[in-house]
Amino acid sequence: MGKEKDRLLGTLDMLVLRILARGERLHGYAITERIEQLSQDALQIGEGSLYPALHRMDEAGWIRSEWAPSENNRRARYYRILAAGRKQLAAEEEHWQGTSSAIARVLRLA
Repeated sequence: MGKEKDRLLGTLDMLVLRILARGERLHGYAITERIEQLSQDALQIGEGSLYPALHRMDEAGWIRSEWAPSENNRRARYYRILAAGRKQLAAEEEHWQGTSSAIARVLRLA
């Protein structure tokens, strides 16, 4: 189960980094909404997965967080991608492309 969890976490990291790479500074709920919207609700990200991932990426230096007022004037933590996060995103996307191509080959040929 450990490897499965690591792979799922890496995929979540990639999705969050891709959303933040669009250049917007977003709070966690907005990141979740964007992923769900773009996936046409096929991907549902729970708070129990998202916030630990954001914290881990912040500690890794891939993203930076800061507190600011939200649209409804509440304090919210906003996230933005850093150069190291863009580099990590490129590596994750390359790995994902290779893995998904290999899986597609097996599904076609088996």
